Amino acid sequence: MEQEITAAQRRRGTRFVFFAALLYSIGGLCIKLIPWNAMSINSARNMVALVVVGGYMLLSRHRLRMSRWIALGALSVCGTTVLYSLSNKLTTAANAIVLQFTAPIFVILLNAVFWRKRPGKLDLAACAVVVSGVVCFFLDGLAMGGMLGNALALLSGLCYAGVFLLNDLPDADPVCSVFWAEVISIIIGLPFLVRETCFTTTAIVSVVVLGAFQVGLGYVMMCIGLRTTPAVTAALITGIEPILNPIWVAVFYGERVGTLALVGAVIVVAGVVGYNVLKSRREQHARSV
Repeated sequence: MEQEITAAQRRRGTRFVFFAALLYSIGGLCIKLIPWNAMSINSARNMVALVVVGGYMLLSRHRLRMSRWIALGALSVCGTTVLYSLSNKLTTAANAIVLQFTAPIFVILLNAVFWRKRPGKLDLAACAVVVSGVVCFFLDGLAMGGMLGNALALLSGLCYAGVFLLNDLPDADPVCSVFWAEVISIIIGLPFLVRETCFTTTAIVSVVVLGAFQVGLGYVMMCIGLRTTPAVTAALITGIEPILNPIWVAVFYGERVGTLALVGAVIVVAGVVGYNVLKSRREQHARSV
């Protein structure tokens, strides 16, 4: 009976992670449709998201609290959203999301530096593959004028890695971290938001969609899903985000992606997904021996 409950919980968690990744993937398109400063967009969407996350906490009776680990998690979430918003305005949506998708590689590196967990051969091979893909983005960025955007997207990936690492630390609380991250994002972006003058219907609708679904509901679903979904499985599922994100932008916004950047996208996504597949097979084999 216990195994059946566990299997059901894992299937439920997997669905939550999948839908969270779908919601995350609309971010690039909505940001492109809003003619505001990136900091203004991030502040406005977090105002809406704060209502969603706050409502979830009230309904689930999740107590709001603060600790140093929650604060560090909040800074990681805030850094992820702010840097992604900035990079999306300075480079292509494909570059921004795929470079952010380097987060699993940063997890490996941060584990080695701060927790003294030595990476294995597979870990190092995955790092080498992903770095080669990142190089393609930067070479393409030199030609397309998106070098700064590429750099910010890469830093967003580093912050995103911090979010995953803090999820398992003592006294960590991902939901509270998300709540405080939204408060911080609203405050630092508010001086930019009050200067905006173009409040078209498209801009307002896009902000509401970003806040309510891409950030608010997306993060709530991810927090719920990660409770019962193994990290390897979650990483595989979220691999749909860097694929769908530029597709929505290309179809509805008409943004073209450089050839070298496309090559880099394939390398980065294949490297991360391939790493997780091989890692999962090794773990299953080790358990069966």
